[in-house]
Amino acid sequence: MASLVSSPFTLPTTKIDRLSSISQKRYFLHSFLPKKHHQINSKASRSIQCAVVGNGLFTQTTPEVRRIVPERTPGLPTVKIVYVVLEAQYQSSLSAAVRTLNKTAKFASFEVVGYLVEELRDENTYQSFCEDLEDANIFIGSLIFVEELAIKVKDAVEKERERMDAVLVFPSMPEVMRLNKLGSFSMSQLGQSKSPLLTLFKRKKSSAGFADSMLKLVRTLPKVLKYLPSDKAQDARLYILSLQFWLGGSPDNLVNFLKMISGSYVPALKGVKIEYSDPVLFLDIGIWHPLAPCMYDDVKEYLNWYGTRRDANEKLKSPDAPVIGLVLQRSHIVTGDEGHYVAVIMELEARGAKVIPIFAGGLDFSGPVERFFADPVTKKCFVNSVVSLTGFALVGGPARQDHPRAVEALRKLDVPYIVALPLVFQTTEEWLNSTLGLHPIQVALQVALPELDGGMEPIVFAGRDPRTGKSHALHKRVEQLCTRAIKWAELKRKSKAEKKLAITVFSFPPDKGNVGTAAYLNVFSSIFSVLKELKKDSYNVEGLPETSEALIEDIIHDKEARFSSPNLNIIYKMSIREYQRLTPYATLLEENWGKPPGNLNSDGENLLIYGKQYGNVFIGVQPTFGYEGDPMRLLFSKSASPHHGFAAYYTFVEKIFGADAVLHFGTHGSLEFMPGKQVGMSDFCYPDTLIGNIPNVYYYAANNPSEATIAKRRSYANTISYLTPPAENAGLYKGLKQLSELISSYQSLKDTGRSTQIVNSIISTAKQCNLDKDVDLPHEGQEISAKDRDLVVGKVYSKIMEIESRLLPCGLHVIGEPPSAMEAVATLVNIAALDRPEDGISSLPAILAETSGRDIEDVYRGNDKGILRDVELLRQITEASRGAISAFVERTTNNKGQVVDVANKLGSILGFGLNEPWVQYLSSTKFSRANREKLRTLFAFLGECLKLVVADNELGSLKQALEGKYVEPGPGGDPIRNPKVLPTGKNIHALDPQAIPTTAAMQSAKIVVDRLLERQKTDNGGKYPETIALVLWGTDNIKTYGESLAQVLWMIGVMPVADTFGRVNRVEPVSLEELGRPRIDVVVNCSGVFRDLFINQMNLLDRAVKMIAELDEPIDQNYVRKHAVEQAKALGIGVREAATRVFSNASGSYSSNINLAVENSSWNDEQQLRDMYLSRKSFAFDCDAPGAGMTEKRRVFETALSTADATFQNLDSSEISLTDVSHYFDSDPTNLVQNLRKDGRKPNAYIADTTTANAQVRTLAETVRLDARTKLLNPKWYEGMLSTGYEGIREIEKRLTNTVGWSATSGQVDNWVYEEANSTFIQDEEMLKRLMSTNPNSFRKLVQTFLEANGRGYWDTSEENVERLRQLYSEVEDKIEGVDR
Repeated sequence: MASLVSSPFTLPTTKIDRLSSISQKRYFLHSFLPKKHHQINSKASRSIQCAVVGNGLFTQTTPEVRRIVPERTPGLPTVKIVYVVLEAQYQSSLSAAVRTLNKTAKFASFEVVGYLVEELRDENTYQSFCEDLEDANIFIGSLIFVEELAIKVKDAVEKERERMDAVLVFPSMPEVMRLNKLGSFSMSQLGQSKSPLLTLFKRKKSSAGFADSMLKLVRTLPKVLKYLPSDKAQDARLYILSLQFWLGGSPDNLVNFLKMISGSYVPALKGVKIEYSDPVLFLDIGIWHPLAPCMYDDVKEYLNWYGTRRDANEKLKSPDAPVIGLVLQRSHIVTGDEGHYVAVIMELEARGAKVIPIFAGGLDFSGPVERFFADPVTKKCFVNSVVSLTGFALVGGPARQDHPRAVEALRKLDVPYIVALPLVFQTTEEWLNSTLGLHPIQVALQVALPELDGGMEPIVFAGRDPRTGKSHALHKRVEQLCTRAIKWAELKRKSKAEKKLAITVFSFPPDKGNVGTAAYLNVFSSIFSVLKELKKDSYNVEGLPETSEALIEDIIHDKEARFSSPNLNIIYKMSIREYQRLTPYATLLEENWGKPPGNLNSDGENLLIYGKQYGNVFIGVQPTFGYEGDPMRLLFSKSASPHHGFAAYYTFVEKIFGADAVLHFGTHGSLEFMPGKQVGMSDFCYPDTLIGNIPNVYYYAANNPSEATIAKRRSYANTISYLTPPAENAGLYKGLKQLSELISSYQSLKDTGRSTQIVNSIISTAKQCNLDKDVDLPHEGQEISAKDRDLVVGKVYSKIMEIESRLLPCGLHVIGEPPSAMEAVATLVNIAALDRPEDGISSLPAILAETSGRDIEDVYRGNDKGILRDVELLRQITEASRGAISAFVERTTNNKGQVVDVANKLGSILGFGLNEPWVQYLSSTKFSRANREKLRTLFAFLGECLKLVVADNELGSLKQALEGKYVEPGPGGDPIRNPKVLPTGKNIHALDPQAIPTTAAMQSAKIVVDRLLERQKTDNGGKYPETIALVLWGTDNIKTYGESLAQVLWMIGVMPVADTFGRVNRVEPVSLEELGRPRIDVVVNCSGVFRDLFINQMNLLDRAVKMIAELDEPIDQNYVRKHAVEQAKALGIGVREAATRVFSNASGSYSSNINLAVENSSWNDEQQLRDMYLSRKSFAFDCDAPGAGMTEKRRVFETALSTADATFQNLDSSEISLTDVSHYFDSDPTNLVQNLRKDGRKPNAYIADTTTANAQVRTLAETVRLDARTKLLNPKWYEGMLSTGYEGIREIEKRLTNTVGWSATSGQVDNWVYEEANSTFIQDEEMLKRLMSTNPNSFRKLVQTFLEANGRGYWDTSEENVERLRQLYSEVEDKIEGVDR
């Protein structure tokens, strides 16, 4: 049995010494963590390889290993077969069949050559494929579902189709299926024919359903067709028999298949009697075990056999043994390519787990899963966790998926669902050598799609031999997979009182005032809420304090006063010896960090674990990344690694505390961003080694699906979404409120003699509020005509309404505390402001504008121009929307403001005409005649949304995960755009990466790009920008279904083209006539997260830009070509390489780290920040060599940036704006471009704001001002933050630090912003005391940031202010440090 688990294999000698030395010594390639006796040079193994290997593609294998050429026998005809398949499992079976025929057949010799569909990307391979077809008799294709490759196959086969004797294509894309030709049988009419076989292909609903129907036909049709006389029927019968042989897959079946086809259709064999047997049929669905005497189609029979096994160890016989359900692909079993399955089964059994391995021949596993994993009578589930070894979505495989059906089946089982991966398009060696990890097509098909079913833990458990094409187990990975599957199963079986939970909080930047950082979350109140719930639910949480404040003090160690110990509570001191013994990879960290213990999380002798234990719950503080104090190190360190303290923390959690699960609390920590492959971790990737075998549950903000996806893929997290705080309108305060009152006076008195005086007051108040930067104001006292007075007032009015109605999340969310109904009003108002044509829902502003005979888009445009009557009408529409929705919500709440029994209340409201609360409210406004039907449709939808907003499932889902149950998947994103994000508490997933950009995203993108170009022309003397430098974010593209990606495509003038399954893998240029403007050049900086999630789209973009650069068009109409030609000449390279425009970080690395430098004040001057950006962000993606990963191309990057006339970013949801997070300034190249431009001119910097229905393009400076007015300086916002206590002070400090970041990267922050912030937080004595007493550490950082802004020349203020700040800094320093002196 042991030999089955770990049979060694060797690879051909390679250029890479590390691998060849392993293969020559016959070590297992899959257990290559260095052991003492064969130390591997860690430097060599960790360096980022940017060289292009071989053809630069992911798939380096050659079809020659699948070529068999027989010895020619005079007088014996040769039959040549060419085949193309998705995976290589047919290779050994088909090769064996051909060898058998060549040994035994007396009637012909057989020549065969096979291609994996991915190999056809290589031009030379494709050429040889076309040449092979020229003299082929028979072509076979199967599972060809990648459109660009399907087109290549179709083009090549079509040329030879008439000449060939037979063309057989099994389930693939329709355009390839149409190639089928067997005598008179053809599928060329596919999609039009009435034949029962062909109508199957028209079923759009589910390809899985199609495959199952096909299997039924395959079983019954041959019997029926046998009795039909026509040749056509017999040809159709032979096609179906061929499919039976093919699905049978064994060498015997394939021998008979080739005999049947060649005997029936090869002219040279006409009249020769060739005997063949009928197909040997295997079960379509059933249970298979390598040691069982047969396949089973009854689970009871299988379990009877299992119970009587003599080879089973004692653990296996125990009734308490965990039971793991395995899902296998039938084709691997029937073709004899099942070694990797055997290894998993044997490993699980060796670890004491029983297995039920099921398979299916179709693409729908939902039926078999329900049939074999649960008792047919009681429906009680037999298994404790399910592991799919197919890599595919549960329903639909590589074709069209049916996720709701999959979720339904998995919900019934209610156990954790793991989807592990066998390598499909790469050999083991290609995967190991790739910094990207998995092939992008495999990521799309086998990682992203199973996530939509709720699948997790994409562990690569099997590799592929380049010669035989067979799969083999990667032993170390199989161990990891099996241990983790059993650990999840144990959560189902262990009692709550016994379970140990490690809650991990984050501290970033490293400072005591930052312990418990997480986006939008009040971390300690949330932990307290979770622990109270767990205690109630019988978990052992002994010694839990009475309040969340006491919990903070316990962990932060402030027993006596807020200002005591500078250290956190230490729960464990780990000696060096213990650390080295328990952490096998410790020596690898020494290259970067020296010998342990180092100086992070250590006292010089031991490694320190910070945190506190309550019964079986440990709350620990995750150590920081380690580079915060010295981000410059990352400039020179391509092979970063965690430090010893970080490794010791996870060693403690798993091996000393013995956690059954870890709960990472909030968005986000550093674990998932540690160095390693992007997707498809190896033993050498740090997220994998650090998390070890602990089930990882992770609370993640619902609006951040992209980083949640990184956590799922790289640290195997079961992500549970939490709500962002309820949004409110920013409102008006101080001078802005006064302005609003003056404008009301002007409107009622504008036709009297007082209008001039009021306008003068409006102008002077607007200047006091610094609105003169945003609105062109005349001088006070200047003579203005009545018409111009209206325009000035209209523009100021429009500006203050923009500030007033801006949405901002107020306070911080507490897990388990859903918003009250009235808190949900602002969210509902914004949900109601969007048209949803796909659901037949009109927006509320559009319905109300109609009653005034206006189109809402015209009202928005007039408002933006400052036309007074339009500004006033929009204000009335906004107020009426809020009023109608408030009236509606009030009817569904009790006197405490909580929503009660929404469904019943809604039932009674809807459908009673006059009683409808929104109708009652609107009847007293000018909109009383609004369309009742449209309103009713909209409010029915809003009622559903209200139910979702107030639902609370965050605690419930956590408890499900900890009990080893299935957590239902759901999309992440912006609840306003996509209410399906609610309710929270779902296992967050992103989307099918090949499905973007959607048609709707393309429409929105065109509007934004046209406005952006219009604005730039206005600001640039009527000239179009030649180049725009912009950023693509992962989360934004998930939320908007690819809007910013679509913007880039529209700038260069191309349109995406979707295939039959709605996947976008191609683009076509739009003609210059249709475009009506020049093609704009772009420099695209993709975030590290976008690179990980959307590598297919990076490929698409790079192909698009290079295609445009090669068009024969005038250069004054094609700036992409203009610059590429100039740059090719200047750099001495080809035009195609000079047209490289898609950049990001090196694989496995994230951000420019300018944010780290700014947050930790660890930078000298702006030049240093520019160098960081260039060194970290100049890695290019090349569509001609996608397998090479990200390759450094700094010269091309700098030359491209030096042509930029504008920089551009997108804001797409109200929760995150420019100063809320550091990512935006971290990616901003404004000052850098100025530095690179020959004329030294600063580019115009723009921000598109699509957070509301009225999309805006503003300058960066305007957006920073808007942000400051609505958040940092707005009492409504900062009082909301202060009300949350300790964490709120940190949020205020963070906004100021991020404002300094914008000064550093763009110079676009006005002096008054700092001046006003100083008077709000420092000069107000009352405020100062509150800040200092609540979180002194964050207050110290706030003071330090003011001093830094002044010291770096970003804030010019009085010496008196600076002196006061210095004095405050020493006071707070003394208080924090001095009490223990």
